[in-house]
Amino acid sequence: MFIKAISSPQRIMNVAVMFSGGKDSVFAVDQCLSKGYNIQYLLSVKPSRRDCYLFHYATVEHTPLLADSLGYPHILVGCDVADPVQEAQIVRQVVEKNPVDAVVLGGVGLQETQIKSIRDALFDLGVEVFAAHKDQDEEQLMRTMIADGYEIIITEIASDGLTEEWLGRTLTVENFEKLRMLAKRYGFDLLGEGGYYNSLVIDGPIFTKQIKIVESEKVMETANSGYLKVLKTIVMPKMESIYNQGLQTS
Repeated sequence: MFIKAISSPQRIMNVAVMFSGGKDSVFAVDQCLSKGYNIQYLLSVKPSRRDCYLFHYATVEHTPLLADSLGYPHILVGCDVADPVQEAQIVRQVVEKNPVDAVVLGGVGLQETQIKSIRDALFDLGVEVFAAHKDQDEEQLMRTMIADGYEIIITEIASDGLTEEWLGRTLTVENFEKLRMLAKRYGFDLLGEGGYYNSLVIDGPIFTKQIKIVESEKVMETANSGYLKVLKTIVMPKMESIYNQGLQTS
């Protein structure tokens, strides 16, 4: 006599996404959705200094707008230190108060310092830490994001080959090819891994509202390093969202 085992339904993973508002963290949200994870909140850390190891500096203060457009709860905290162990403790403090099964980071060839520091900080809490799209082909990933309609703006540069003209520029199929050639020539990572450049995503298929930058300022520290200050934004409803709402109420 054989008894057929009845498997219990797999529990959905509750996650927090480390969220700078850049392309990698926005795509991490995209990947979490596609994998059926339950996103409990987005966690953003805004440094007060430019030499942090784990967190982006430029435009992180605008993540509340992005989180609202994405439709997720959002936690924004500050960081005044430049030490990977101490910086990771900031993440731990938030997760202790807001428990999840896992913390998801963006990144393809994610910096070992970042993922190891946060993993070590959360280890004894039993919280997993992993990159949403680790080991995927970086060039194809970027091309996919651009083709899917993500509006990716370069907000910070720190590499030979990248000059002031790139700050505030939206990546397109055409200029991505130029970026690829510069990365090959000057040896920086094509997706900016390692801090060669950072970005802000203000629209895309998972956004319910569109954010427009109407006033900004470029701050150049050297010929090849600087960042964008976003001074004024507006938030606009997306036409497809209005259309879908109309279908639901009709």
